[in-house]
Amino acid sequence: MRILITGGAGFIGTALCRHLLGNNTCEVIVLDKLTYASNMSAVEELSAERRYTFVKADICDPVAVGKVFQNYKPDALVHLAAESHVDRSIVNAQTFVRTNIEGTLCLLEATRSYLSGLDRRGRSQFRFLHVSTDEVFGDLEGDGIFNETTRYNPSSPYAASKAASDHLVRAFIRTYGLPAIVSNCTNNYGPEQFPEKLIPLMCHQAMNGMPMPVYGNGSQIRDWLHVRDHARALVALLERGQPGSTYAIGARNECRNIDLVRKICSLFDRLRPENAPHDELISYVADRPGHDQRYAVDPTRIETEIGWRPEVSFEQGLTETIRWYLSNSNWQHPASAASRSHEGQQKVPA
Repeated sequence: MRILITGGAGFIGTALCRHLLGNNTCEVIVLDKLTYASNMSAVEELSAERRYTFVKADICDPVAVGKVFQNYKPDALVHLAAESHVDRSIVNAQTFVRTNIEGTLCLLEATRSYLSGLDRRGRSQFRFLHVSTDEVFGDLEGDGIFNETTRYNPSSPYAASKAASDHLVRAFIRTYGLPAIVSNCTNNYGPEQFPEKLIPLMCHQAMNGMPMPVYGNGSQIRDWLHVRDHARALVALLERGQPGSTYAIGARNECRNIDLVRKICSLFDRLRPENAPHDELISYVADRPGHDQRYAVDPTRIETEIGWRPEVSFEQGLTETIRWYLSNSNWQHPASAASRSHEGQQKVPA
């Protein structure tokens, strides 16, 4: 099987490539334009694999995308390429509209054209897996939980751009019979994540004795899924997911942001006690505009229909992640300035 992965040089894309190359006999073609958040060290590492091919291109370029389909003839496409940081979308929404909406449309049109040249068997076996976010659902009220039928109510330009891309995919399913699947996943974490996201940012700040900024009072609640478990879920959907369907992916690891930051501080106190107590570095900053209070995802459908369940506990995954950052402190340094500041704004994700 030959799988085309857009955004394969990003955090989730890298994990997916490693999973496929380590546990499968498939070929992987990565299409990525290499933005600020790309993991270049991983691209260099994976390029040594004979079943890995990297193509530098923009998903908004129809000529380049068409050539990738023509040259590599994939059996499936996993669409991960996206601008994904809420704070950056608040500063500059245009980039998110271009990549997340126009780029998705470009891929859909290229896929439709490609499928028209395949025989019936090739068309029936092809899969377009569109990887989206639980942020499209907006703020979760009360004790409710997101599932596949939750109404869309995006709060940020990022979430709105992903919601639009989801709707485009579903329109192509309905109008053209595109064999596509949509997944909406909760917050990912793990080693090698770009340090503008909450967990790697807190690790970076703690390692360097710098303020650990928390939006508002830190009461916002998020569900956390280890990136390796997400990669496993995506492969399971490629293998057993029903075309035309949507699957919510979560881990039932709800945690307030402030409690998560305190967990990180506690683990730093244990793993690097010479600089304890790290919770003295916690700094509360003004909340961001339109900040959603709570996300939580019900993964019952993917568990029962597909047979996927997360394997990495939050405690295990968080400890492993912090150990990785402590052992690879130099990996953070080139991006640290970008992670702390963007056009004058403090970076405090989630």
